[in-house]
Amino acid sequence: MRFLTVAATVAATFSLSPAFAQDDRADWPSSLTIGTASQGGTYFIYGTGLAGLISQNLGLNASGEVTGGPVQNATLVETGDHQIGLVTMGPAYEAWTGNSELAPGVEHKALRALFPMYQTPFEAVALQSSGIADVTDMAGKRVSVGPAGGTAATYWPRFFEVLGVEATISYAGANDATSQVKDGLIDAFAFAAGVPISAFAQIAAENPVNIFGFTEEQRAQILEAMPEVAAFEVPGGMYQGFPEGHGTVAMWNFAITHEDMPDSLAYEITKLVMEGNEAMMQIHATSAETLPENADKNTFLPYHPGALQYFDEIGIEIPAELRG
Repeated sequence: MRFLTVAATVAATFSLSPAFAQDDRADWPSSLTIGTASQGGTYFIYGTGLAGLISQNLGLNASGEVTGGPVQNATLVETGDHQIGLVTMGPAYEAWTGNSELAPGVEHKALRALFPMYQTPFEAVALQSSGIADVTDMAGKRVSVGPAGGTAATYWPRFFEVLGVEATISYAGANDATSQVKDGLIDAFAFAAGVPISAFAQIAAENPVNIFGFTEEQRAQILEAMPEVAAFEVPGGMYQGFPEGHGTVAMWNFAITHEDMPDSLAYEITKLVMEGNEAMMQIHATSAETLPENADKNTFLPYHPGALQYFDEIGIEIPAELRG
């Protein structure tokens, strides 16, 4: 709730100069929902904060909703159940091409990009007493990979396969998985979220833990097998007791919507976020990457016409193939 309060406070002081007349808002919904992920993860904090900004500045009743994460969010936006979804681009691409684990064979062609969010690194945490300090140490161990349908649950099993690690995988939200690690119900929690991951920060503040990503050799294997991810360096000081950083891989996140969102609403939401980086930073530090120049990190999903109008106005070039 602290993050909701911060978001509301920031929103109340963040002024917006609408580019559309009031008449252009006639087809706006009275409320909208934003698909996030499990509590304890960055998506939930980012999404509920974003909802606070939209509510305060655009006169809509916006709310962040707990979901299974990007895989589910893509489908919820495609079906119109949520008006905005937070997604990593790997699951979004699979949904776009009809390869979603949740809706196999269904091409999610109504999805449209709004704005870039940040990169999601993949990290793992285990109690020091477990003896797990490396991905290979998770072989034969009980490992939670976050909620089913989330980015972590989709990609960590693939990483294990690439690296030849056979772990016993389970699924749980970030808060639940953290408690399971502390209680010894699982041996490690492998997740994906903007750093610092709040659940990891919590457990590191209360217990001696190991937090790690991938060695250079492991990362090279993953990058060769999976071009949808990129190398990432987690800075030192993100977690208590970890002054040094570590290497891992990451995937970009975007906010998406349905093609039927009114153009003026998509424009105003994109403008609000892209011109409100200070307000976004007060919601979560990952918003340092929520910048217009990162619009080029989307390489396949067409932008919504309202978002396109905003990027065109500020001189951000969007390729022709993404202007559909």
